[in-house]
Amino acid sequence: MSFLKFEKSELVNLEYSLSRELLRSNRAGSYASTTIVGCNTRKYHGLLVCPLYELDGQHHVLLSALDATVIQHGQAFNLGIHKYEGDNYMPKGHKYVRDYDATLGSYLVYRVGGVVLSREIVLVSRAEQVLVRYTLVDAHSETLLRLQPFLAFRNYHSLSKSNLYANTRYREVKNGIASCLYEGYPELFMQCSGPAEFVPVPDWYYNVEYLEEQKRGYEFKEDLYVPGYFEMPIKKGESVVFSASTNEVATGGLKRKFSMELGGRTPKDSPENCLRNAAQQFILRRKRDTQIIAGFPWLGTWSRDSFMALPGLCLSTGEVDTAREVFDSMLRRMKDGMFPQTLFPESSYREAVDAPLWFIWALQQYEAYAPGVDVWEKYGAVVVTILENYRRGQTKVVRMRENGLLYAAREGRPLTWMDSVVDERPVTLREGSPVELNALWYNAIIQ
Repeated sequence: MSFLKFEKSELVNLEYSLSRELLRSNRAGSYASTTIVGCNTRKYHGLLVCPLYELDGQHHVLLSALDATVIQHGQAFNLGIHKYEGDNYMPKGHKYVRDYDATLGSYLVYRVGGVVLSREIVLVSRAEQVLVRYTLVDAHSETLLRLQPFLAFRNYHSLSKSNLYANTRYREVKNGIASCLYEGYPELFMQCSGPAEFVPVPDWYYNVEYLEEQKRGYEFKEDLYVPGYFEMPIKKGESVVFSASTNEVATGGLKRKFSMELGGRTPKDSPENCLRNAAQQFILRRKRDTQIIAGFPWLGTWSRDSFMALPGLCLSTGEVDTAREVFDSMLRRMKDGMFPQTLFPESSYREAVDAPLWFIWALQQYEAYAPGVDVWEKYGAVVVTILENYRRGQTKVVRMRENGLLYAAREGRPLTWMDSVVDERPVTLREGSPVELNALWYNAIIQ
């Protein structure tokens, strides 16, 4: 049974299909996101969006889209779709779609006359790499497949514009090319599973529009760079795998790698499995660190949110060791009993006054799921340090008063979860003894 399947009548109706988005992340922190028909409607959409810690610690859209074209008898049918000014969608690849199924990966079927072509997208689980597999399900004549990558190379909060500074040169690699538009970015290796001719036709595609950004009141027009296209013959029953990665890959193993990645997925064929798949999206690993992302697409790692979400994302799903890794990663950044508000980029503010208490609460949940672990022996000294820092007012923003309640205050800074700031001023200034802060304090000292 499929919980995420859409029929042709739903897909060709853009009012319906453009409001259905998909997102898949991996443990490396990358993600792929678009709509079910492949038309990006947000600046945060892209087939390969990677965290670039060396650059600014935020996510960057490298590969925005990949258009496929089927060629038979000299006629080309472009299956891509992009929105331009007004209601102008070019090309109109959505009119060829037959059905979409997300039970395992992202599976979309096109039909052009007697040609049936499927497209599947898999984000590699522990690498900055996306794989796109095209299979010619049916055809009665010689067929060519053309793949056209749209490059952005920009922070996911911004938009790209055509410019003279972009490095439009590329170098050839095995079954593909490597390109890097701007200094400071990694090369993007675009390779095919078999021999493919790359035809350099460099050009900018101007004023691609993102409907959701327009609705939100943000800038919504972008120029995307296309270096050219890959072209290869494809036979009935044959598959071609396209890889985009920040590292060069062995192309001979791409088909096998795609099958292994897809085979390792939990099918989304029940409510429980849908939840398990969703829970996996928020955990990432980077070198020594295991972190929990606060939300997609634009949130990073927040200490408070990590401890609140940890029982549901890690403990209830059986990833007890992952929970311990999250604790240890956060503790490496603790100072004076406080955690940085955000990680990657790491915030200098250690003023989330409830985060250490959420840490203690999460430890209590961890103990219930890890009966063989002496939690006090491993973390007891840290807990004592946290409680003593609150009692003595070590952080100067929160302290215990004579009545036993915690009192938090700092002029011009939000200290609780109500942390929205406008014009450098907190929207909700909660100086005093917030109820949830003291509920957590009571929980910590009473146990």
